[in-house]
Amino acid sequence: MSAMTTSAPAPGTALQIFNLPDLGEGLTEAELVNWLVAEGDVVVVDQTIAEVETAKSVVEVPSPFAGVVEKLHGRAGETIDVGKPLISVRAAGAPSAAEPAGEAPPTVAEETYREEERAGITPPESSEPVAAPAADEGSGNVLIGYGTPGGLTSGRRRRPKHQTIAPGETAAQVSAPRAAAGPSDAPTGAAPLFISPLVRKLARDAGLSPADLTGSGTGGLVLRKDVQQAISRAAGPATITGSPADNSGNSVAQDQAGVDTDRRSGLKIAARTPMKGVRKTVADTMARSRREIPEATVWVDVDATALMDLRALLKATSPDNTPGLLAFVARFVTAGLAKYPELNTRLVTDDEGRQEILGFDGVNLGIAAQTDRGLMVPCVRRADTLSARGLDAEIRRLTAVVRDGKATPAELTSGTFTLNNYGVFGVDGSAAIINHPEAAILGIGRIIDRPWVVGGALAVRKITELTLTFDHRVCDGGVAGGFLRYVADAIENPGTVLADL
Repeated sequence: MSAMTTSAPAPGTALQIFNLPDLGEGLTEAELVNWLVAEGDVVVVDQTIAEVETAKSVVEVPSPFAGVVEKLHGRAGETIDVGKPLISVRAAGAPSAAEPAGEAPPTVAEETYREEERAGITPPESSEPVAAPAADEGSGNVLIGYGTPGGLTSGRRRRPKHQTIAPGETAAQVSAPRAAAGPSDAPTGAAPLFISPLVRKLARDAGLSPADLTGSGTGGLVLRKDVQQAISRAAGPATITGSPADNSGNSVAQDQAGVDTDRRSGLKIAARTPMKGVRKTVADTMARSRREIPEATVWVDVDATALMDLRALLKATSPDNTPGLLAFVARFVTAGLAKYPELNTRLVTDDEGRQEILGFDGVNLGIAAQTDRGLMVPCVRRADTLSARGLDAEIRRLTAVVRDGKATPAELTSGTFTLNNYGVFGVDGSAAIINHPEAAILGIGRIIDRPWVVGGALAVRKITELTLTFDHRVCDGGVAGGFLRYVADAIENPGTVLADL
């Protein structure tokens, strides 16, 4: 992340607006956790003004301006989009004035796009994202220590492919902005246009005719809410029949007492939990992983008795400096990735659709950790250069950091391979989901006493299960099996393997 400087305000500028910057890793929004200043307070450059929660960490935001806080844009608990105003600062000694136009108000088309995007509806392929304000327009999108100079994105609008030129209309007229257009501007007698194919499908599945729909978007564009309202009208009184076939887009109704009821199950809604913050990020990552990666899973039962005995011996001689079992396994994993580097890769696609596999000089080992704020995967950078003791110290540090919500975006997003110890939950195995965009994840189950054949005789041994889920595009089963067998052999014969590390 690059450092930045804040330019001085132009002559005569008394009020400056600081927009929420990109806090790293291409984030698009953040939740305002707490204001650390109030309107009327005097602030200096780099003074912390607010705490915001990004996808997985709480970040302190410093002010790039000095002066008097004129206005706080938002309340604690609200979600603010990157590039939207966060705070307005008036130069010291300047009279209070109305807000300057730090950011042009969004057009009707932009608001329509954003509403549908928040609802999880993908806009038509033929439209492009609306360009964000450039940095030289006073966007404030650059912050000391992190940021993205030049605004959020760069792009231009173009006429949708399905838009045609009417007789007597020029191409320039067609491509001109129609921000002031309303529902009544739709061509008379023509079927309305939908904001996305998903909205069109929602209407079709509900048995609605496009000609019967009235769009509230620009130029009569039919939005998701228009279809849902039409479904509600067609359904008549909100009386729950309990029929499982009633599975239309309008999945919630109200009974006569005004209590929300789920239309599909007929049960009353007991709670509503917004998908945001960590939960939203985890959901998006897992869904993308399953959608894009053709994964395969291999597993093996492992006799961990020798490793347990080795650790017990070390603990007896050096009780305060003995690595945990996870640190030993992490060391075996990094050694295994050196022998099977195909699993320490990433598949990327360029703008022209060409794919290539990126291999890395080193291992950033992600450690899955369950916290009160959700699943976190901080990574040990250059784990391949650390000993078992070094890995143990870093794993403990990162675990404490993520539980306090203080992990940096780099610590949470720079992994190349993930190690997941779900045995702490008392389970033996799991078909884990790969932490996109990585290529593999290794899981460790609980270690329990089980009957095991040793030297032809039955014995009670400490057994665990290793599960490897890998991207079948970057390697085949031979590589995955070879890596898994290497780690298993290292656990069963730790003295021999550690002597070679």
